[in-house]
Amino acid sequence: ECTGGMWVEADANLSGSESLARQLLLGRRFFRKHFGPHAETPVLFLPDVFGYSAALPQLIHEAGLKYFFTIKIGWNQYNRLPYDSFWWQGLDGTRVLTHFSTSPELGGRYASTYNSQAVPEQVLGCWRTLKQKELHDNVLMLYGHGDGGGGPTRVMLENLREMRSFPATPQVRQASVGAFFERLEEQSERLPVWDGELYLELHRGTYTSQARNKRANRKSEMLLHDAEFLASWAWLVDPDGGYPSGGLSRAWELVCLNQFHDILPGSSIAEVYLDSHAQYREVEQLAQHAWKSAFERLSAELGGAVVVVNPTAFERNDPVFVESPVIKLEGVPMQPTEGGAWISVKQEPYSLKPLAAGTPAPLSEEPARAGEGFLENAFLRVELDEAGDVVRVYHKPARREVLGAKAELLLFEDRPLNWNAWDVDIYYDERSWTAEPASSIQVVEEGPLVATLEVRRKLFSSTLVQRISLGHSSERLDFDCRVDWHERHVLLKAAFPLAIHQSQASFEVQWGHVYRPTHRNTSWDWARFETCAHRWVDLSEGDYGVSLLNDCKYGHDVQGSVVRLSLLRSPSEPDPDADKGEHRFVYSLLPHFGPLGVKTIKHAYQLNDPARAMRGSGGPARGRRPLVRSSRLEVLVETIKRSEEGDALIVRCYECQRTRGQVALSFDFEVGSAFRVNLLEEEPRELKVEGHKVYYDFRPFEIFTLKVVAR
Repeated sequence: ECTGGMWVEADANLSGSESLARQLLLGRRFFRKHFGPHAETPVLFLPDVFGYSAALPQLIHEAGLKYFFTIKIGWNQYNRLPYDSFWWQGLDGTRVLTHFSTSPELGGRYASTYNSQAVPEQVLGCWRTLKQKELHDNVLMLYGHGDGGGGPTRVMLENLREMRSFPATPQVRQASVGAFFERLEEQSERLPVWDGELYLELHRGTYTSQARNKRANRKSEMLLHDAEFLASWAWLVDPDGGYPSGGLSRAWELVCLNQFHDILPGSSIAEVYLDSHAQYREVEQLAQHAWKSAFERLSAELGGAVVVVNPTAFERNDPVFVESPVIKLEGVPMQPTEGGAWISVKQEPYSLKPLAAGTPAPLSEEPARAGEGFLENAFLRVELDEAGDVVRVYHKPARREVLGAKAELLLFEDRPLNWNAWDVDIYYDERSWTAEPASSIQVVEEGPLVATLEVRRKLFSSTLVQRISLGHSSERLDFDCRVDWHERHVLLKAAFPLAIHQSQASFEVQWGHVYRPTHRNTSWDWARFETCAHRWVDLSEGDYGVSLLNDCKYGHDVQGSVVRLSLLRSPSEPDPDADKGEHRFVYSLLPHFGPLGVKTIKHAYQLNDPARAMRGSGGPARGRRPLVRSSRLEVLVETIKRSEEGDALIVRCYECQRTRGQVALSFDFEVGSAFRVNLLEEEPRELKVEGHKVYYDFRPFEIFTLKVVAR
């Protein structure tokens, strides 16, 4: 039976938004190419994955699949999911028929397994642990040597043959996964609904282990996003120049391969990461080649001494780094810095902005400033104590203190009972230490565009160099960290006690966000003592909130008013040298008015995908409208690429604020026709087009893919 649905059995916590879409696109196209269009079973089959994003039901539907199967959720540490079969409802309300196997491992140690030996004890246990016997009489049991391969043995097959009509066991029959779900669907009218994510109460350490690999994943995702955007634009402007589909496809296959659920989570042996890092280098080379080739084709038409590329869906005015030798730019504020200069220039979404050489202009806004133990701009006053900890963040427009106590770096003893690289156990924070006081604090950038303090300190046997920065144009406070890490069984977290009271926090997941409790009222609450988020978490009251952003981290916990980000672990098994050595990462604090809004999402994109300033082709600077722009801030353009088949532009968007309405997408070119398609770029539904605009009616958290043909 051909089943799976994805390129690999991918981790569903850490893989990015577009990565999950590509897992399904690549996987389904592979099955069709090699086995025919009707060979694949319509099941997303992820037995051993460590938790399941609330975005998955919609992605399953958009990929043309119907069902979802897993086993791992039965491994929950504290709470048993009340159902075995149910309708799983995702962020946007999409429902998929779901089943997870209840077959106990021999000896009954775990609630479920993908390695059943097909012995009578397991068949009996499989039936006895089925919770919904009153609703359906079928349960799926996977058998064979699944973990590590090998499949079923002759003995297993003989056992199954004998238990077809054996009087002391449930009746056994061999059938496909697809046939099981078809029968389950016939009995599905009374099945309950489970709303939201399927959180696995185990393997919480996988959000942090092998941090270099996780950083390479995030950076590869962003680099491919940027390369596809520029390559698509260059292809539209100059079709004869082609589109690097071969190189970009190869790069996506490598990224998706390394999102396998024991590679990206950090639970593989050391040799795996040697291969993985080599493959990420190949991804970088392929994506950079596509990016630079496209930029050269586009910049030749635009002119200018320098061209600034904004690869995000947001307008921005954050400082942009220009490498040496620095060219003075007409009317552009500049600040010399190490290796080049900062410039300040307003940019439109998904745009290229050429800048002419000439006389720089002074900054017209209030500058960013740094002095002994403080940073300041028009929005924030930040103060550090002698130990190098941030003791005050004052938000000037709100006239409000952001912190309830000083922000600290905390180290915890991290000795899980089992599965060293996989787990962080609930008692980890019973023994903790703070970082040593700073050995030095100095001003390294005084402004006016960027102000930076550098803090050097020890973390046991490790060293940390932390550059804390404010740009002139925003409330975002950045912590750029370089760590030489040499700990064993230690977990490092950044903790921010906030002057905020709220019973739930918002966590970014793929294609949206979810709410999780900040209290520990029930066993379901305290079981979530460490959870996964992507670029941000947010804690907000009715009229005010604070977001914690990051550029390559995933593990978080929010307890009461304290928001903590997991930075590094140091497991010793299966890789005895996991995470030793140098690391770099950035996290940021962002206060804001009102509850969670687009502002948090905008700054998270800007942190993860900075604007790039590149040498232009010279000559007069000729402006150009953005490639694509959304009329609604809540509707984000996530992906721009060429279609898999034919000569069309694919634009994948999602709604990010639980709103509904109509959006107009404006393009750089006149649109001939546009269609709403699924993730496979099929099932077209024609949309309203007027000149450069395409109109679409969206619903909350909807992921929608448009296929746009230029006139």
